[in-house]
Amino acid sequence: MHAGCHVEQVYLCRTPVDFRKSIDGLSVLVEQALELNPFASALYVFINRHHDKIKVLYWHRNEFCLWMKRLETDKFV
Repeated sequence: MHAGCHVEQVYLCRTPVDFRKSIDGLSVLVEQALELNPFASALYVFINRHHDKIKVLYWHRNEFCLWMKRLETDKFV
């Protein structure tokens, strides 16, 4: 995360997400499916169908940031 980025909450979307979605698609998912504010001081964590990738979306100052992590030999629990 960025230095100085204040995170108050972390939300995990437990339903697997289509990882072709990028910032726009994931922010719409946060707003419509999760009924949360994508501009809040929170991290929104998404997992793929195979549980080997996660994406983390958050708002920092005046922009969205998207982080992705991929495991080569293991899976996220």
